[in-house]
Amino acid sequence: MRKIIAVVAALMVSLSLASCSNDNGGGTSTGGSASGDKPFISIVSKGFQHQFWQAVKSGAEARAAELGVEIEFIGPASESEVEAQMTMLDNALAKKPAAIGFAALDSQAAAGTLTKIKDAGIPVIAFDSGVDSDIPLTTAATDNKVAAKEGAKHMCELIGNKGKVALIVHDQVSKSGTDRRDGFLEGMKEYCPDVTVLEPQYGGGDQAKSADIAKSIMTANPDLSGIFGSNEGSAIGALKGVQEANMAGKIVLIGFDSGKAQLDAIRSGEMNGAITQDPVGMGAAVVQAAVDAIDGKTLPKFIDTGFYWYDKTNIDDPKIAAVLYD
Repeated sequence: MRKIIAVVAALMVSLSLASCSNDNGGGTSTGGSASGDKPFISIVSKGFQHQFWQAVKSGAEARAAELGVEIEFIGPASESEVEAQMTMLDNALAKKPAAIGFAALDSQAAAGTLTKIKDAGIPVIAFDSGVDSDIPLTTAATDNKVAAKEGAKHMCELIGNKGKVALIVHDQVSKSGTDRRDGFLEGMKEYCPDVTVLEPQYGGGDQAKSADIAKSIMTANPDLSGIFGSNEGSAIGALKGVQEANMAGKIVLIGFDSGKAQLDAIRSGEMNGAITQDPVGMGAAVVQAAVDAIDGKTLPKFIDTGFYWYDKTNIDDPKIAAVLYD
């Protein structure tokens, strides 16, 4: 019995000491750690609806291992769940991490929580999609306007600078959504001003909804020449809509991002091409910027993670293949 009491007492002392060592005290970040021995970084993404985010996650995890930091990579089930993402951001703050990475579903919805994070002394690194705030120290992302403009350039060439073109955009509240929409519109105006561009339609990045939108557009516009899908879900949805309407190969399809379905469609000729980001590089850049911020280094306001146009002619080029995900 005395041995059991002694063991219990020793465990109680050990737990007490562990509690003291893990107590950061107050609301200011002190280089927090979930396990107590490594800087801990919480990364709140837009979700796991698309393969893109899994690629970002893999890049973040690889760089975290290289730098000796601990991360969590979380996000809502779909890119329409703004409220769920805000709850995740609040929960991330409650863990008192050394830094937070954040890809906003809504560029304005997080304003209050970001202020709390700043007041807690925790550096914020925005990625993929910026916010309407000066609180993030930097944003690691594709230059979405320039990338979408490149997509417009190829669209104009492929449709012969004539006809009608539609846009299916993933949302109108995130910076990636609005920048890709606006960049594509600017490109169409510059490269083929005589082409009629229809009002953008928003499918939430959902494949089924985007497919229905594509079919409605084709029904209302039998002379449609092309469709641009602004992210993986939008592009695959447009493809499904075209296939279901038996219009594959008759309408030019240009997408954004990659993923197995897009790659297969481009190889088969059902999709003409797409813009790919570098999601693995983006994930690595988020973690690198977070560690630099923790170390007190000055960061640039924007970290351009790059993009590439790919189609059937270059999809297997090693430089392109390295940034595709399937």
